[in-house]
Amino acid sequence: MNGTDTNSIVEMIRAFALGMGIQIVSAIIILIVGWWAAGKAAALVRRALKNTKLVDNTLKPLAASVVQYTILVFVIVAVLSKFGVETTSIIAVLGAAGLAIGLALQGTLSNIASGVMILLLRPLRVDEFVSAGSVSGTVVEITLFTTLMKTGDGVFISVPNSQIWNSAITNYSRNPTRRLDIKVGIAYEDDVDAALEFMKNLVASDSRVLADPAPMSFVANLGESSVDITARGWTNTPDFWATFWDLSRRSKTELEAAGFSIPFPQRDLHLKSDSAEALSAAMQAKAESEGKSRTAAAKPKTSKTTAKPAAKKTTSTSASVDADPTPDKTSDETKA
Repeated sequence: MNGTDTNSIVEMIRAFALGMGIQIVSAIIILIVGWWAAGKAAALVRRALKNTKLVDNTLKPLAASVVQYTILVFVIVAVLSKFGVETTSIIAVLGAAGLAIGLALQGTLSNIASGVMILLLRPLRVDEFVSAGSVSGTVVEITLFTTLMKTGDGVFISVPNSQIWNSAITNYSRNPTRRLDIKVGIAYEDDVDAALEFMKNLVASDSRVLADPAPMSFVANLGESSVDITARGWTNTPDFWATFWDLSRRSKTELEAAGFSIPFPQRDLHLKSDSAEALSAAMQAKAESEGKSRTAAAKPKTSKTTAKPAAKKTTSTSASVDADPTPDKTSDETKA
């Protein structure tokens, strides 16, 4: 009887291990195949959307990520069902876990919401140079959580979507044209009208500057040491910086070649004759007051010096009184 029970238990364990082993192996196969299929599906979506113009470049990476993670969710549900977990239980567990995660990761979920708003309203797109808050750079990719950017010196930046969405976004690449201002200062002795005409022609001579709106120049400010002139023109956005740098260099070299001077900050000091006379009188009065003070300071020393001979004279006088024989004569007369 005992032998029969032992054999039955062994058979049950063997059948259970065999069934469980088959389930584990099938679950692993489903997981591997599903993971591979998710990656392939994401790559296929990226390839399909790469050359199409119907979908914006900003949405292409996001669409591939959504397809990949959706397939992975179904794969995980299929793997769990292999172990006898019911689908309804999985959905309930996922709902409870989602609620708990949502409460714990409110900031992260705000990044997701901000990312969705950025993708819907599109204040920035891939390959655009933007500035948001304290960061600026060219947009490389927009994900559900972060926005990937590259600065002008090639530094990689990963910015949370909520930081960008909650800041004022300045997009330098969105408009097709941009205005450039070339500012330069000339001396007050130079011909202002000639300088204005020269700067306007200088800006218009560049082929990258647009004819409409027409270039213009004006006096922007009367500074302390120069007359500040601004020459203004419009150019295509991709040509902005190259045009600005070239015209800034030419404005310096060609203005000087044309006879205009670009002064450095300086001040001229003019003294009037009345002011000079007043200054001379004040200096003379000061010298006289200093001389009087020196004389007053020297007087106590002189009185102190003369006091000493006076004391000696008093002493000698007393000595002569003591040596005078007159008292003796008086006493003798009294005796007689």
